[in-house]
Amino acid sequence: MIRPITVGLDGSPESLAAADWAAREALRRALPLRLVQAWVWQPRDVPVAEDLSTQKEWALRVLRDAEQELRGRYPELAVGTELISDTTTEVLLGQAEQADMLVLGSSGHGAVAGFLLGSVGQQVLARATSPVVMVRANPHSATEQDSGEVVVGLQDLGELPRPLLEFAFGAAAARGVSLRAVHAPNLPPLFGYGPAVGQQASREGGITGQAEKALSDALRPWRDTYPQVAVAHTVDLAHASGVVLEAGSHAGLVVVGRRVHRPALGMRIGPVTHAVLHHAAAPVAVVPHD
Repeated sequence: MIRPITVGLDGSPESLAAADWAAREALRRALPLRLVQAWVWQPRDVPVAEDLSTQKEWALRVLRDAEQELRGRYPELAVGTELISDTTTEVLLGQAEQADMLVLGSSGHGAVAGFLLGSVGQQVLARATSPVVMVRANPHSATEQDSGEVVVGLQDLGELPRPLLEFAFGAAAARGVSLRAVHAPNLPPLFGYGPAVGQQASREGGITGQAEKALSDALRPWRDTYPQVAVAHTVDLAHASGVVLEAGSHAGLVVVGRRVHRPALGMRIGPVTHAVLHHAAAPVAVVPHD
């Protein structure tokens, strides 16, 4: 079954930018686009004109206007819409289960602001079973930025997550751009401070040299699978989030992972992923993996 690229809409500029980004991504991947909006009637304490039918009509108009705009801009794209009566969190999580990826807008005022507010964003990012892409309404989400390289942050080189690399390499192949794999080695306790870090890193086969080789070896099967994708490496003895953000400052897409946790461990997305979502200007894809 063909899984669509699904966009959550709320009528904001951020969600419309996300819809436009998703439309281009759907065309590159030859997938249909699905626009959804969660809608639950909000009764008012004070009588106003926005009764049940008025609120529902507004929600439908948001979907219709977005569909019309995208059909006019991308006439070859298959676009579907649906207004779903349920809470935003449940709608988005349910749609993510059926989608190739879920695309949402972010205003840039925080890790997940704009379309998603507070606990809703945290729950969707922490619980979604498919990749979630956060898109800001800025030049990095515009068409001219699609030519930027794909940057993927990798942590444990001994156990590279297959879903993360499949998504990153697939995105680079679909765009016809290069992939940059970024890694910040974990320093042993004795290298936590002092000049030993620089001395050891400068030696042949030191910390960075070993990490470069390990990264190259780990990516070799993926380079064989995607020979059309040029691969570059960045290894730096710095905080992982800063390394990813620096590498992704001019990227077209930044890809980070999220380990799937048991419910008892809470709604977590990880500190590196949280920092990248908070600060990256480029669209950020969060890919769940074991």
